[in-house]
Amino acid sequence: MHSSHQGFVALICHCKAFLSGAFKQAKRLGILDGINPIMDVSIPRVPEAEEDTYAYSLSEIKTILAQLGEPARTVVLCAALTGLRKSELRGLTWGNFGRKELSVTRSVWNSTVNEPKTRRSRSPIPVVKQLADALETHKLRAGILAQPGLPIFQAGNGQPLNLDNLVRRVIMPALSRCAVCRQPETEHKAEGHLFQRDMPFPEWHGWHAFRRGLATNLHALGVDDKTIKAILRHSNISLTMNVYVKSVSESQVNAIDSLSEKLDLCNVSATSEQRRPN
Repeated sequence: MHSSHQGFVALICHCKAFLSGAFKQAKRLGILDGINPIMDVSIPRVPEAEEDTYAYSLSEIKTILAQLGEPARTVVLCAALTGLRKSELRGLTWGNFGRKELSVTRSVWNSTVNEPKTRRSRSPIPVVKQLADALETHKLRAGILAQPGLPIFQAGNGQPLNLDNLVRRVIMPALSRCAVCRQPETEHKAEGHLFQRDMPFPEWHGWHAFRRGLATNLHALGVDDKTIKAILRHSNISLTMNVYVKSVSESQVNAIDSLSEKLDLCNVSATSEQRRPN
């Protein structure tokens, strides 16, 4: 059962118990004359909302990257090729980037800075050439702000970039375009035709879909379970295989030759027109 759902049910149960006790005390004191109104109250069973456990395929990742300008493209590329959690992406500083690996020393949730959740979460993550090149280019764009203690992905005020804002302002409009006029849904005007979403574009399933996608795509490449577990920094293999690795069709497996080769990101010009979030 999802933790937030459990918390909500527990809160309702506590409220019911508190009210029942309050009315019992009221009867003892003679304040209430009659039965306890909470006596016949029952808590309805609400079906738990299904958690999104989607995993992006390589083709979907390529499509998403092709629609994005900077810095959104590099943020997504980092998520797809490292499997970092959203809070860990926000916690990255330039001091964590060593060209061949990324060290995870903190996580940032909203404005709260925490240490990695477990000892294994502190393990360094290998960085493939495509990502290293993208981060080096991103570093050049950052200029004087690319200091060891400052975030790799930062907002205009020097604080960690708000990834929810990035999704809302940049990524989702880029993926939700009209098949007729190519306008983003947020800017579409009903002049001559209704909005028809361009279906070949992947839907947004959250940052964790890149983490699941990394596990699934590496599994499809034939990478052993222990190595995938180490890359995701999990404590046990069963979590990696049962929760993060999603089944893929045979055609997808046959189409994958190499994670980096299939993404073919080296040919993308770093000087191409860039679209920055407001």
